Amino acid sequence: MDLDVYKNEHHLLPPADWAGEIEKLQEGLRVERDRTLRTLADFKNYRRRIERDGSKLAEEGKRGIILPLLDIIDDMEKAMLWASDAEQPVAKGVRIIHQKCLTLLETHGVLPFDSVGTPFNPNLHEAVAMANTKGREPGTVVDELRRGYLWNNELLRPAQVRVAGKHTEANQVGSGL
Repeated sequence: MDLDVYKNEHHLLPPADWAGEIEKLQEGLRVERDRTLRTLADFKNYRRRIERDGSKLAEEGKRGIILPLLDIIDDMEKAMLWASDAEQPVAKGVRIIHQKCLTLLETHGVLPFDSVGTPFNPNLHEAVAMANTKGREPGTVVDELRRGYLWNNELLRPAQVRVAGKHTEANQVGSGL
């Protein structure tokens, strides 16, 4: 009958070379420590990536709600322009709802920006027409057809604008200006 109890490979008997055994155990600890640190770093990177992706998805979801809401605000602004009597209860109600919507958007970092009278900026404006107007510098925004909005200081929706064109004698004679 063989007794495995006395074999050194089962670590039941003290090792013959203490220094070598200590060195081997220390190296094993270093390897495990490095592996643990790498796993921890990988987990931190994974957590950051998940948080970033979650924030991005949340922002895309908000954008999907905000953009159609801007179209509704545009419609309210048109209704206020066409209201024959601004003191009618319906017109007042539309103005109140319009202001509430703008305030709600502002609390979420969405702000309209003014374009009329400013130089055309392709990063903020979408030119939909040229206007031959006297007294306006060419390239200046004459009016807004659709208001532009910033979201946390980044462009959410460009303003659709008409831009003053160059003044020439031919344009002025031909256009009746």
